[in-house]
Parts: sequence; structure tokens; C-alpha cells
Amino acid sequence: MPYFKQYSPFTQKRKEKAFYMGLLTKIFGNYSEKEIKRIIPIKDKVLELESKYSPMTDSELKAQTPALKERLENGETLDDILPDAFAVCREAMWRVLGIKPYPVQILGGIILFQGRIAEMRTGEGKTFVAALPSYLVALSGKGVHVVTVNDYLAKRDGEMIGRVHRFLGLTVGLILHDMKNDERRKSYNSDVTYGTNNEFGFDYLRDNMCNYKKDKVQREFNFAIVDEVDSILIDEARTPLIISGPGDKSTDLYQKANRLALQLKPFTVVDLDSKEDQDQFDGDYIIDEKAKNATLTQRGVKKAEAYFGVENLMDAENMTLLHHVNQAIKAVGVMKRDVDYVVKDGEIVIVDEFTGRLMFGRRFNEGLHQAIEAKEGVKVKNESKTLATITFQNFFRLYDKLSGMTGTAMTEEAEFRQIYALDVIEIPTNKPIARIDHEDQVYKNEEGKYKAVIRQIEECHAKGQPVLVGTITIEKSELLSSMLKKKGIKHEVLNAKNHEREAEIVAQAGKKGAVTIATNMAGRGTDIMLGGNAEYLAKARMRKEGMDEALINEATGFAETDNEDILNARETYIKYNAEYKAAIKDEAEEVRQAGGLFILGTERHESRRIDNQLRGRAGRQGDPGESRFFISLEDDLMRKFGGERVQSVMQTLGIEDDVPIENAFLTKTIESSQRKVEGRNFSIRKNVLDFDDVMSQQRMTIYSQRAKVLDGEDVSDYVKNMIKETIEENVKTYCSDDYPENWNLIGLREHFANMLTKEDDFNYTTEDLNTIDRKDIVKLLQERADALYAEREEMFGTENMREIERICLLKVVDTKWMDHIDAMEELKRGIYLRSYAQRDPVVEYRIEGFAMFDEMIAAIREDTARLVLTVKVRIEEPLEREQVMKPDAENAGSHTTVKKSASEKVGRNDPCPCGSGKKYKKCCGKDE
Repeated sequence: MPYFKQYSPFTQKRKEKAFYMGLLTKIFGNYSEKEIKRIIPIKDKVLELESKYSPMTDSELKAQTPALKERLENGETLDDILPDAFAVCREAMWRVLGIKPYPVQILGGIILFQGRIAEMRTGEGKTFVAALPSYLVALSGKGVHVVTVNDYLAKRDGEMIGRVHRFLGLTVGLILHDMKNDERRKSYNSDVTYGTNNEFGFDYLRDNMCNYKKDKVQREFNFAIVDEVDSILIDEARTPLIISGPGDKSTDLYQKANRLALQLKPFTVVDLDSKEDQDQFDGDYIIDEKAKNATLTQRGVKKAEAYFGVENLMDAENMTLLHHVNQAIKAVGVMKRDVDYVVKDGEIVIVDEFTGRLMFGRRFNEGLHQAIEAKEGVKVKNESKTLATITFQNFFRLYDKLSGMTGTAMTEEAEFRQIYALDVIEIPTNKPIARIDHEDQVYKNEEGKYKAVIRQIEECHAKGQPVLVGTITIEKSELLSSMLKKKGIKHEVLNAKNHEREAEIVAQAGKKGAVTIATNMAGRGTDIMLGGNAEYLAKARMRKEGMDEALINEATGFAETDNEDILNARETYIKYNAEYKAAIKDEAEEVRQAGGLFILGTERHESRRIDNQLRGRAGRQGDPGESRFFISLEDDLMRKFGGERVQSVMQTLGIEDDVPIENAFLTKTIESSQRKVEGRNFSIRKNVLDFDDVMSQQRMTIYSQRAKVLDGEDVSDYVKNMIKETIEENVKTYCSDDYPENWNLIGLREHFANMLTKEDDFNYTTEDLNTIDRKDIVKLLQERADALYAEREEMFGTENMREIERICLLKVVDTKWMDHIDAMEELKRGIYLRSYAQRDPVVEYRIEGFAMFDEMIAAIREDTARLVLTVKVRIEEPLEREQVMKPDAENAGSHTTVKKSASEKVGRNDPCPCGSGKKYKKCCGKDE
């Protein structure tokens, strides 16, 4: 029995449990270690096969691809051929790239193939790891998607690893933002396709909006490898993908609400839920820092009513006005410039809270973006209408098998398991980690903290040790920059305002004496090499010599080409790169002697993963390094989630402002605060998913219905059944009573007027009503419907009639689905009020959502039946499917349509270049 101090019974029990769990882990190993042991024999097989494939000629090695495919056709599985496929790909990588994956990288590749998450430290070569399972799965012919966080990485990885796969006879595709549909279709039909999560997701939504199968670009979702999996599946999961179309024009209500918000007095609280009496707040609206929300007080409501001249702001007729006021106070009180967004070229651009990147083309929803535009005095853009939407959680669950890799996933393992059914396996590093992670230093206030930060930077700079300073916001990075300028310390600043130079700045952060300030710039896809990065030094020299930027980019690319200029540029690059590698060798050793890269965090992020990513920038491949976080009790995280306990300790001990505390208790308090935030953020993401799961089932029903139409299926039986059900439902509605004298036969006649009924129908006498039955009315209407249907089919021709049915069904489904999305969004906004009646909002949303969906399906039946039986068609013109859902390129992330110049003649039957979806002769060319 271990000895424990005299703690409280609860604490003692907890410590005993932790002791025994630690003991069991030491004896049996943790989960990752056990799983790694299971796959070591497979890794050993791959390494043993090196002797078989390395003596082969290039042509013999290339012949292994068809041989492996043949083994699959003969009944073997991907698991059976894994050792050979990995060994072949590994040998090809050596011949094409001069790189042979380490044994630990083979382990990572096996984990990815098994549909799991491989946690691999920064600098362990995740890009090369993905090459192995993507080659193996591509042999099945079903396709592989390699998902990255930005276009730059997709292009770089696709070209580099693409050379290996092409050498082995596979096709490789790349999806970039500005590509046309034909290029996208070709890329998606390749064996391996590289692209970003946004592009894959938006293409899925667009495919389910198009009117012809030939316009689709994607095929079935088979296998995905997600790079920076925590960033994509966790950080971005709170924001759904939305394709928007033009909605209502923005009103001047945004400016009026903004002027009101500027007159109101805010009152800030750390946690609104912890306050009992909200009427005691001294303000017109409350800013809840934890929830990042703003709420009007009674005093604020009265001021708003007086400002807009309304009697009761809470009346149903004033809901729109209330919504604008709420968004205005949130824009003014909660959303901070250079933290949540930046103003760039007269536009509001969102800043990603986890990566610090600018999110071009993305907009805050529900009018918040317009409210911020009004606040900043830029042009308020039109509101948009949601045409299609999906969360990343539900999009990536479409794949038959999903896997991912990152340097930091363990802290979110529970979420990966619960949401995606993915487990996380920690892959051992190729070389032991030599980085020293110091205890946090905690100060009473920010002033004391920043003085200590500057002292630490000066100390490192004096001995030539490079420093990477991590900040949370743009504002803090610029404050530190000004302080360093006063000290005369040369440095680089990397934040969302100058992200264009991010790769260049990060690459040189390891040079002797370099000081780099970065805002949430962890996991950039660029290694920080001690002594400097020869690649970027070579590119800088080529730029100085006047070489074109596009040519420099091609010089470091791997795309196959016979262009003389590119080939010459590549030769120049190889020469300069070799020169700089030799030149920085001595400097790299000096940096190692100085202690390696020093990671200096100026405050803790709400997520431990982001802190771990920042730390992980030092100590790659066994390099030395150090890390330390400097924290003050005035930092947002400490103030909101754990500062009171620490503050009382520091006051009790009488700690001075500039005297730090290094204590394990403080570190645990901070990590406890982070866990609280992570738990809350997980709840938010889970809540988003719970609501979208309801929409997901409905979305799949609608999309499968559209797919039948697009696949050219004969939907005549489907339409006839719709007509039959429409008649039966309406007869049941108008003739619901058991007593015929109470039936609303006039209403029934009017409902089917100009379609199935005549003016003198259903003029029954009292005697007739005694002998009539509902079935007789259904039979009469059904016979007329059948006759009308047959008459129209004879008039239009069988082939035309089938296409008319498809056109009608598509038009109605798309129209009703768009309206349903809006209705569900409105339902979600108000459903939280049900919690006051002790009802679960998600359960209520599910019940009402399915009721609304049933109503929509009934409306689709009715409108399709009516349209098919009454639509007028000009047979002399080819039948066309009208696109109901027309994306607004600016908000959707889809392609911007560019008008053709006068010199480019547009055919009369070509799609109109204005992007309307109509033929040129029916749109811009109708007056020619």
C-alpha cells in the first residue's frame, strides 16, 4: 500500500486510483503501446521485403502495380497485399524522391490504413507516411482522398507524392479553389486525389444541387486520409459548410441598430450563468465573456423601444427588429477587431481562432456579418439564403473508411471516438525527444509578464538562440513587436495581417539569433530547421536575381514538365539549395550549442492542443530545444476559468508584480481551466452535430431522390403514385367526417379545379349523399387523372413525358427543400425556449423537425402531381431543367463566374456566361 499524506477522503481516493493506474500502465503499457506491438510484425515484413524489391529495375518495379491489382482480383484482400504494396511504394519513394520512410513511418502508414488516427510529432514526415496507405487503397480502383488544410499544402503534397504514384502507374488528381468542373471531374476520377476539406465538402453540396448527372464531379466516397485531422475534424466542426444564394437585400436596419448599440452601456461578466440576479447589472446589455454572447437587460429593452418607437420589443411582430438589435450589440460588445476579424480592402474577413489564418469567402451567419460591416463602416452586403448545408462531422462520416494524422490528437481522443469512431494511436518518434519543457511562469499582471517575456527574449538573443514567440491575438503580437523595437531587437511578425509571407517567416525562425512573433501559427506545414531553411534561402536568391515568382514556385515543385524555363529554374534551385545547405551546417551546430529553438508562449490557449502544437515546433528529429509559457492572472483564460484561486494564493504570499511563481499546482490549475473550456467546446460541437443529425437523415432522403432523377431512372411509377396519394389525402381531408352531409365537397372541387374537376362536379342531392362513398370520389378523380396522364403522354411523346416528370420533380424538390432548410433554421433558433419547460431542445427539434419534413414530403407530392398534370410545354424547343438553387459565388466558396469578352463568341444554346444557369438565347442573348 503506497503512502499518502493525510488528504480529504475524496482526494486520497483519487490519488490512490491515479497511483495504481500509473502502475498498471508501467507494467502492461498504455493503449497505443499495445496496439503498436500488434502491428510491429507487419512492419517487419515490409522491411524484410526490401531485399526483394531493391534489386529490381525500374520497369520491374512499375510492373508490381498491375501484379498487385491482379492479386486483388483473384480474391486477396488489401490486408493480404499490404506488406508488398508498402515495400513497393517505399522503394519507389527512394528512387523518385531520394527518401526512404523510417520504420516508425511504416507504423504510421499501417495505422492510417486501418482507419485510425496516427499522432506523429512535428518533423516526423507525415506527408510521406500518407503515401503508403494511399498507394495501397488506390489499387482497389475506388479512389483515395488526401485532405489538407489549405491549397498550398494540397498542391505541394500532390505534386511531390504524385511523382511517386505516377512512377508506379497510378493517376493523381488535385482540387484547387479556382478549378473548373471538367478539371475537378478528372481529378476526382483519379486513383488518388489531393484537396482541402472545404473544396471536398462544397463539391459534395454542389453535386447535389446540379440538374444533370454529367454536371456532377465526385464519385463514391471510399477512403480519406485527413492531414492535421484535429484542425479539420475538431476546430472547424463548429462551423457548418453553407452554400448560399442571393437573399433579401440588406435593409438600413443594420445601420440603425448599430447606432443604437453604440449608445447603449455594456456590462461585462465572466460567466452569466453564475450570476443569480441579472436585474442588478449596471448596464443596458450584458456581455457574457465565456459564452461570447450579448443580452439586453430590461433597461436596454426600454431604450430600444424608445429608439425605434415600438410599444413592446418582445412582440411577435417585432422579432426581426429584436434580431437586428441582438446582432448589433454582439457585433459592438463581443466581436473584436484584429481578434475575431480584420478589415481588409473594405471587407470584413474572419480570423480563424485556432490557426490565426484569414478565412476568405466565409461569413458569420444570421446577420452577424452585416452587423459587423455596419459597425466598421464598410459596405453592408446583401443577406443570403441557405441553399445547402452540412457539418464537417456528417460530411466525413460519408466515407467508408476515415483516417487522419496530426501531431496533437490525444487530448481530444474521447471526441474522436464518440463522433467519428476513430481511436488515436501515438506513434513513437524516429529519434528521442531532446526538448526541455519548463514549468509555466505565472505573474500577477500583464505588465510584469511582458517585462519577463522581453527579458527572456533578450537572454536568448544574446547567446544566439532563436526564439519563436507565440501569441493569442494580433493585438498582443503588435504590442510585443513595439516593445522589441524599443529594445532594438530585430524580429519578424507573423499574423493574419501579413499571412502572405507565412511560409518564408516560419522557415527561417530557426536561424541563429532569430526572433519570430507568431499568432496561433502552429502546424503551418513548414519545418523550422535549426540554422535556417536552405530551400527558402535559395528561393530568396532567385527572387533577388529577378526570376519570375511563378517560375520560382515551379522550381521547387514536382509536377512533370518539358518546359525548358522550368527545367532550368529547377537546376538553378538545386544548385543554390546545395550551396546553402553546406553554408548553414556550421550555423545549425552553433544553434544546437545555444540550446536549439526556444518556444515562448505569452499565454495559454483555450485548447491544450494549440499549446502542444506550439511546443512541437521545437525538438524535431531529436534536435535540442526549450519551451516555456509566461502567464498572468489578467489573461483571458485565467480570468474566466481559474484566476480566483491563484490570485488568492499570490495575495496571501504577498508576491510582487514582477516576481513569477513556478509551481506544479499552478500548472495543474491552468490545465484544469483548459479542460473546462475544451469540455464546453466539445458540448458546443456535439450540440451542432445533434441538430445536424436530424437534418442529415432528411438530407440523405432528398439527395437520394434527386440522384434517381439524375441517374435517368424512369420515375413514372413514382409520379403516378404521388398523384394517387395526393388524391387520397385530399379526399380524406375534405371528407373526414363519417356523415356525408358534413363533407366539404365544394372545397374539394375547388382544390382540384382546372386540373381534375369541373364546375358541376359534386353537386349531389341529399339522396345522392346517402348512397355515395369516399371510395367512389377517389375512383372518379383517379380515373380522370389516369386519362389526363395518358392524354398528355400521347401529346408529348413517351420520351418527352419521362423528361417532363424529371423536370417537375427536380423543380419541386429543390424549391421545397430550400424553404425547409430555412424553416428548420427558424425552428432551431426558438427551440431552446423549450428547456424552460424541462424539455430537451434536441428531442423537441427532432420531433417537430420530422413533422415538418413529413409536411414537406406531402407538399412535394401535391405540387409534383399538379405540375405534371397541368404544365404547358413547347415541344418544338428542347426540354431543359431549370436550376432552382443558384449559388452566390461570393458566399458559397464556389467559383466566381467571369463574363466572356466580346471576342469570345457565345453560342445561342451555350450556358449564359453571366452564371444564371439558363441558355444564352434565353438570358443575356434574348434581345440579339
